[in-house]
Amino acid sequence: MTDMTYTEPRQTGHTAGTHPRTRTPDLHLDLDLHSRRGRSDQLAAALRRAIEAGRLLPGTRLPSTRSAATDLGVARGTVVSAYHHLIAEGYLETARGSGTRVLPSMAKPPRHKPEPVRERNPWRYDFRPGAPDMTLFPRTAWVKATQRVLQTTPAEALGYGDPRGRPELRWALADYLGRSRGVVTHPDRIVICHGFTQALGLIASVLAENGVDAMSVEDPGYPHFRDVVRLAGLNTHAVEVDADGLRPEGLRGRAAVVTPIHQYPLGVPLSAERRKALVSWAEAADAVIVEDDYDGEFQYGPQKVGALQAAAPHRVIYAGTTSKTLAPGIRLAWLVVPPDWVERITNAKRVADHHSTALTQMIVADLLLSGAYDQHIRNCRDQYRMRREQLGEVLAAVAPAAWLMSENRGLHASILWSPDGPAEREVLQAARAESLALAGLGSYWGSPGGHPPGLVIGYATPPRHAYAETLNALARVLDRHFR
Repeated sequence: MTDMTYTEPRQTGHTAGTHPRTRTPDLHLDLDLHSRRGRSDQLAAALRRAIEAGRLLPGTRLPSTRSAATDLGVARGTVVSAYHHLIAEGYLETARGSGTRVLPSMAKPPRHKPEPVRERNPWRYDFRPGAPDMTLFPRTAWVKATQRVLQTTPAEALGYGDPRGRPELRWALADYLGRSRGVVTHPDRIVICHGFTQALGLIASVLAENGVDAMSVEDPGYPHFRDVVRLAGLNTHAVEVDADGLRPEGLRGRAAVVTPIHQYPLGVPLSAERRKALVSWAEAADAVIVEDDYDGEFQYGPQKVGALQAAAPHRVIYAGTTSKTLAPGIRLAWLVVPPDWVERITNAKRVADHHSTALTQMIVADLLLSGAYDQHIRNCRDQYRMRREQLGEVLAAVAPAAWLMSENRGLHASILWSPDGPAEREVLQAARAESLALAGLGSYWGSPGGHPPGLVIGYATPPRHAYAETLNALARVLDRHFR
């Protein structure tokens, strides 16, 4: 065999097209440096076993010989010799700028094959509801806010804190919610959560601990929230929703969760008369109302409707979130609770996870205080208003027998048609043939019985550049069944 001399490759920390990495990666090896076997042979054998077992994956970068020698307490020549043997055997390779790495051809898969990584969205077009256009996320403003926070935040702010959340965010939210949504509150009555799912779970658990056995929910409504309530030990009672929103006469128990601004999924608002009736029910039943104001910022008409909470701050728990305004991945929501609920919700939050992510809270607080959050909302509002109008125009052109149930607000709209028209499943099948992801209204009902067919269109979901094509795909599907 040709004599080979191992030369330490220059490790720059990153290669072209990759993210920067640490110059000295940690490496765990099973070694017995007290045996009679040569240390170089032991090191080579340990590396070989790790590669063949699949613990060192293809492309894994090893420490430099100098770093490995220091970490293992051996001579550098020992590491050089071990690397030399494995390069000769075809287990490792060296390349200028990227260090010593495991060769893909020699690495074997682990015993238990990991689940294959599935495509996040196999659909060509996507109109499923529940998400904003993530390409509108204010990256520049977020970066600037992050830089300001990191430059000014004291170290102690990154430790364990108040379960209610960072005071910077609670003060900023008290101001924002009061002026933009008409919410009556104080920072001491705001609790920050990891999304509305956690917020609802905390509320349901507190209710269960205080002897409440059931919560009224809208029908149709979001199935996941029914599951959250049941997991906390409560039963759910379905309450009918019509063109004026939830029907208060159907309420039962001492708790209800409602979406009064833009009912999910029908999209109708709770009428003024029913708002009053809902509050009256809560007073008479000594009940609490959970107001899910998930997309209340997106109202497109001249008259904006404020939060229900202002009508009865002592009866309504107000819930808001960044999942529709920024992105679901931020995982940030807030509860505005009545005074006698503060301690109970705070204790439940402390037990659940102590507190939400401090840095994210302070970044969102900076966005609110700087005005960047309001500017982002206005930009998104203009974009979604236009999309909503275009959806209405297409529906009128290709499916005049169907109609939009929703008001001119929110991030989704429901399309309904007569039971004499096409079956909901037929429309969904046609959508699949177009590689168009749609949500049928049928999956949202919690009660059995005949329900009108329909679709729930998340017109905010497609990225801006794909909206026109997605709308054209929907037009083809509807045209096929309604012409």
